[in-house]
Amino acid sequence: MLLSREDSTLLLVDFQARLMPVIHDGAAVVARARMLAQGAGLLDVAVRATEQNPAGLGPTVPELVEFPQRVLAKTSFGAVAEAGFADLLPPGTGEVVVAGCEAHVCVQQTVLGLLARRHRVVLVADAIGSRDPADRDLAIDRMRRHGAEVVSSEMVLFEWLRDSTHPRFREVHRLLR
Repeated sequence: MLLSREDSTLLLVDFQARLMPVIHDGAAVVARARMLAQGAGLLDVAVRATEQNPAGLGPTVPELVEFPQRVLAKTSFGAVAEAGFADLLPPGTGEVVVAGCEAHVCVQQTVLGLLARRHRVVLVADAIGSRDPADRDLAIDRMRRHGAEVVSSEMVLFEWLRDSTHPRFREVHRLLR
């Protein structure tokens, strides 16, 4: 089933200033997340973010800070377990498109929580990172086995667009260059 921009929310999990320098290929992961967030903005898809213990790990990285309409500070590794999570996603969100760090900790626990709440979870593999690539790969495999769909950032953007006649096609396509 194709993604629907009307039913999607992009969730950016813990792209934080003190965490990203130790993430394997962190700059590439942030660049893909930025491309997704820019595309979401062009296509009126809600963008939300989480920050794990921001006092310790810092705020969302500058490359992404402008995009989320809401940010949830948390101490729980899985955002769904956090008291304020119920108010984070817009009402009616069925699909949660997830990008973030670390894949095997906060991303995985958040995704498993979303699946338990019967959301369709779409994991953007090229916008997911961990310090150790083996942990990232194991986490993606586990989340897939539990029901998350694994896609690329380009797949998400083209599914949100659906058609080359979309009025924002050229703007979104420019993000891919």
